[in-house]
Amino acid sequence: MASALVNEEAAAYYAGRPGVTIRRWAHEGRIRRYGSGRGNVRYNVFELNKAERDEWTRELISPGQPPPLPAGARAA
Repeated sequence: MASALVNEEAAAYYAGRPGVTIRRWAHEGRIRRYGSGRGNVRYNVFELNKAERDEWTRELISPGQPPPLPAGARAA
C-alpha cells in the first residue's frame, strides 16, 4: 500500500475533521500512527476519506466518512 505521511493538521484538513478526531481514530485502530511524541506523529492520507470542499473557496461542504473500525474493536 502506498503512503503519504502528513502531520495531524494536514490530515484533519484532508478529512474535514478536527485534529482530536484524527487522534481518536488512531487510538481506535481505524488508522495508523507513524512516529511518536509531540509534533512527530504522522498519518497516512490514503487511510482517510477525503472531505468534499468548494472548488474555489476550499470551504468544507461535507467531511470524509470515518474509516471502518477493525474487527472486534469498539468506538471510543
